[in-house]
Amino acid sequence: MSKNKPKPTMTAALKKAIQDSGLTLYRIAKDTGIVGTSLLRFMRGETSLRLDKADVLAEYLGLELVKRKIL
Repeated sequence: MSKNKPKPTMTAALKKAIQDSGLTLYRIAKDTGIVGTSLLRFMRGETSLRLDKADVLAEYLGLELVKRKIL
């Protein structure tokens, strides 16, 4: 990975997965129990998600946290 390239974050991965899912924030909120306005504010970058909510969202979107090799 280049030194100038930003490292991927969990926040960026969650936002990308939400965008790529093709689902509305309303649908995601209903299916996960996460408050819709919280998802909207998260997507706008106005706030972060609590870790427990990020876990629920990651599970719903089929994301998995994996350890990568450190060079």
